[in-house]
Amino acid sequence: MADSFSKKENNKKKTKRLQDKQLRREDRKANNNKGKSLEDMIVYVDVNGNFTSVPPHLQNKEEDLAKAMKKSKSQQVDSETVFVGIVTHISDKGYGFITEEKTGESVFFHMGQAIVEVKKHEKVSFKKELTPKGFRAIDIKK
Repeated sequence: MADSFSKKENNKKKTKRLQDKQLRREDRKANNNKGKSLEDMIVYVDVNGNFTSVPPHLQNKEEDLAKAMKKSKSQQVDSETVFVGIVTHISDKGYGFITEEKTGESVFFHMGQAIVEVKKHEKVSFKKELTPKGFRAIDIKK
């Protein structure tokens, strides 16, 4: 006698669940951490704060520090450099954000730093100032 439609569907679902269970079991066997030594599981931190598998006594700290210094110097901004961006957000409290055209980075600004009144979606030019919380836009012009 032939099986009903619902019985066929239930059998399909059951075989699918069994196949999924078998795949998960094989995946666990392939990717398990049992039997690994302690050295294989340890992760170290380098000078820049990145994870590495190299122990501290084998790391080249001088080279890493030199790279970090170059990176921080490249992030420093000359106070005379003029940037261009679009005002993306303005709050009722008198602050907002400008998105730089070149980098796409958001820069905070306060209305007191604007030379003229700016509105949302306007293209403006500004200078950057480094603060403890990050960059801030100053001398904002249309």
